[in-house]
Amino acid sequence: MNPMVKRIAALAVVAALGYFGLLKEQTPWSNDTVPRDSTVDVAQDGLAAAFENRRSDIQVKGEGRVTRLLPDDNEGSRHQKFILRLASGQSVLIAHNIDLAPRIPDLRKGDTVAFFGEYEWNARGGVIHWTHHDPAGRHVGGWLKHSGRIYE
Repeated sequence: MNPMVKRIAALAVVAALGYFGLLKEQTPWSNDTVPRDSTVDVAQDGLAAAFENRRSDIQVKGEGRVTRLLPDDNEGSRHQKFILRLASGQSVLIAHNIDLAPRIPDLRKGDTVAFFGEYEWNARGGVIHWTHHDPAGRHVGGWLKHSGRIYE
């Protein structure tokens, strides 16, 4: 077979895998083996890059300070919502499913919250969700950590 034809065939296979979602891009912050007690902050640069490049569906880990507490979202699955400001200056909305994980009680403006969850881009800085276990076992389990306690 002609080498050029082989290259075109290989590119067609890769394109088809990408189109059907079978080929996932791997990034340093997108694996499910990040330990929840790790002090390595892999999310700060990753979140900034994800925001700048309008990326979504990325597992991220980091921490920030609560700048605003929002009312719970009670439409469908209930979510505790608040805004975190990261050390980079970026703000993210945390949408923590309180039907699947305990809510953080006594959360206050200025508190530090660490997180491991999935990042979704939006023009305001993005949303972190999947900060809980997946009862079906199909998604990487996430968590929030506040005052030494983990909420998953």
